[in-house]
Amino acid sequence: MTQISRRTLLVMGGAGLGLVACGNGIGGAGAARLDARVDATRDYLLQRYPNTQDLMNKSVGILYMPLMTEAGFGIGGSYGRGALRINNVTVDYYSAASASVGFQIGAQQYAHALFFMTEAALAGFRRADGWELGADARYALPDRGGAVGADTTTSLAPVIALVFGQAGLIAGASLAGTKYTRILP
Repeated sequence: MTQISRRTLLVMGGAGLGLVACGNGIGGAGAARLDARVDATRDYLLQRYPNTQDLMNKSVGILYMPLMTEAGFGIGGSYGRGALRINNVTVDYYSAASASVGFQIGAQQYAHALFFMTEAALAGFRRADGWELGADARYALPDRGGAVGADTTTSLAPVIALVFGQAGLIAGASLAGTKYTRILP
C-alpha cells in the first residue's frame, strides 16, 4: 500500500468513525424516540417560524429530519433519521445520508424538513427505493427575523426543503446529494 492510499484510508475511516460515534442518540426505543424528536422539530418550526404553518397546511406530506450530523476532513459525510408525516401522522421512517469530497474540515448538526407540495412528488418519494433531492426542489431559508423565504414561486415547487438549526464548525448546510432511504427504526 502506498503512503497516499493509507492516508486516504485513514481519513475515510476517521470520518466514518466520527459519524458512527455521533449516532444521533437514536437507539433501543427507536420509533418512539424518533417520533418525539419529530414532534419537537415541528413545534420548533411553528414557534420560531410561524409562517411555516402555511406551508404545512398546503403540503400533502412532510419529511422531518430532526438531527443531521455532518463531519468532514477532506472527505466528509452526513447522516440522520426522520419520519414522513401525512396529516401529522407518521406513515414511514427514513434515513438520510450523503458523502462529499473537497476542502472541508469540521462538524455540525442541523435539522431539515421536506414539504411535499404535490401528490405526485410525495408518491414518487414513497415509491422510490432510494430518493435523492433533485432539481425539482426549492430551498426556503429562514432569515434572522424569523420568516421563512418561501415566496409564491417557491410554494409552487413540488418539494420545498427547509434547513434550520445549524450548530457547529462547518459553514452552511446543503442537502445536495443526500439520499433518503426507508428504514425500520
